[in-house]
Amino acid sequence: MPLQRIVRVCLEHPTSVVCVAGVETLVDIYGSVPEGTETFEVYGTPGVDIYISPDMERGRERADTRRWHFDASLEIIVVMNSPSNDLNDSHVQISYHSSREPLPLAYAVLYLTCVDVSLDCDLNCEGRQDGNFVDKRQWVWGPRGYGAILLVNCDRDDLSCGVQDNDDQHVRCLQDLEDMSVMVLRTQGPAALFDDHKLVLHTSSYDAERAQVFHVCGPEDTCDAYRHVLGHDKVSYEVPRFHGDEERFFVEGLSFPDAGFTGLISFHVTLLDDSNEAFSASPIFTDTVVFRVAPWIMTPSTLLPLEVYVCRVRNNTCFVDAVAELARKAGCKLTICPQDENRNDRWIQDEMELGYIQAPHKTLPVVFDSPRNGELQDFPYKRILGPDFGYVTREPRDRSVSGLDSFGNLEVSPPVVANGKEYPLGRILIGGNLPGSSGRRVTQVVRDFLHAQKVQPPVELFVDWLAVGHVDEFLSFVPAPNGKGFRMLLASPGACFKLFQEKRKCGHGRALLFQGVVDNEQVKTVSINQVLSNEGLISYNKFVQVNMLVLGKYLGIPKPFGPIIDGRCCLEEKVRSLLEPLGLHCTFIDDFTPYHMLHGEVHCGTNVRRKPFSFKWWNMVP
Repeated sequence: MPLQRIVRVCLEHPTSVVCVAGVETLVDIYGSVPEGTETFEVYGTPGVDIYISPDMERGRERADTRRWHFDASLEIIVVMNSPSNDLNDSHVQISYHSSREPLPLAYAVLYLTCVDVSLDCDLNCEGRQDGNFVDKRQWVWGPRGYGAILLVNCDRDDLSCGVQDNDDQHVRCLQDLEDMSVMVLRTQGPAALFDDHKLVLHTSSYDAERAQVFHVCGPEDTCDAYRHVLGHDKVSYEVPRFHGDEERFFVEGLSFPDAGFTGLISFHVTLLDDSNEAFSASPIFTDTVVFRVAPWIMTPSTLLPLEVYVCRVRNNTCFVDAVAELARKAGCKLTICPQDENRNDRWIQDEMELGYIQAPHKTLPVVFDSPRNGELQDFPYKRILGPDFGYVTREPRDRSVSGLDSFGNLEVSPPVVANGKEYPLGRILIGGNLPGSSGRRVTQVVRDFLHAQKVQPPVELFVDWLAVGHVDEFLSFVPAPNGKGFRMLLASPGACFKLFQEKRKCGHGRALLFQGVVDNEQVKTVSINQVLSNEGLISYNKFVQVNMLVLGKYLGIPKPFGPIIDGRCCLEEKVRSLLEPLGLHCTFIDDFTPYHMLHGEVHCGTNVRRKPFSFKWWNMVP
């Protein structure tokens, strides 16, 4: 932060001092005073503002308005607002007076050289009327807030490189710079000043583990021009003046917010006086900027779909074809993970969650790889990570995970208001157990990561009563044209039970479920009467699961194989009656054998990359 320097003047010889534009310098005139001094006068050359501060209550006055009574409690404050053209080209003169002498008892002269030093970056002040008066040392949330933003450079722009961009200390290709934030060191003042003064860029060892800086040391169109100067074990850098008044730096985040890391990172530049060989360099001024690392953000199923992922395994050809047709209708790209890569692991929803990170200059999709580590474990890193597609993962050190750590157990709501609090990016939903119980929970490192992002505060739902235990087993969101803009769908055995009772009253008690299930000798048909005679209602969960693929207005819903009444499946008809009035198109996909019989459904076997929110995360107040 700016230093308010104290400078002592001397009667025997003039004193020279370097001051920084806009920064106050306190002048001590009391250490060397002629005997008999009663009053004094202070004058400065043009461009030098001098103030006297008699006391805290009266504030400050301009010094050149009158003669001042000599009082050790007075403070003399000198400010220059424009940089000097030459060394010592401005000065302050103090004259000491006595009522017994017509002429001044003595003079003291303070020569001034003013330099302007500023460490600048994009403070994201667009739309603020007072954008020039923000405090770079602060980071403020909200629509009237401000602050610089860093992206974690977690993609891999150079495919020939074996690691992510934030895992090395080089700029491998110029495209990599697009993921970084620009920081500029500006200096104005006499060039000769830097013969015995130096500028040092520095950060803390803590922050150096979480961000790194590259200095532009040559033509910007070549990768060799970008020198790694801060980050990892480098915490300070004496800045050579390659480009005179302006030096450019590129800054990238290395780590996401997490337990013990709020996401805030500070960089400082300090002007040091190195003119006295007998002493170490002394600081004159420090300027600081604060960045916040952009959070990883999930996208709810109500946002527009961009790309659908599905695995091809030995018995799901028809399922893949149906998903491909649905993606075509929705105008989505389709990515199929082949069997030689998935090794018959079809649960692509469980393996990963697709989200994004965002700064004013760049939005980057980022895949969050789950710690489940099934046969699909290499797919996110080897197939999705690449140019402009980032990657992040969290795994417990002891590698102990449960079924709840699969990302079918990780969802996010659309924007909501709860208890008067707005959540413009929705809230993360994860499944867990009841408070105080000893049941399963999502692993701590994943929960810590999700909570630390701040912008989608997680809610933990009780799912440990389910065999698999994922929130997507009983909960979905679909877009709706009015109200909140969405509907939340919940699986309801009770609603199914009521529907079957109504059909039995109408004389359809002998209508059969599971007719039409092909190539599955394990499945036997059962009538409505037989279902209703099962007081345990255990089987109801098998045909009321609302686990679907939402692609805009197109819904891919597990085919329920419900009772056929008047030539139509009564369960499909009931679902259509609820959803089609919302402008949604229902497609029932046969996933019975390749997914349902393995305790999963359409949503579990697919994944979707979606368009980011139009709302910018920095405009919210967590």
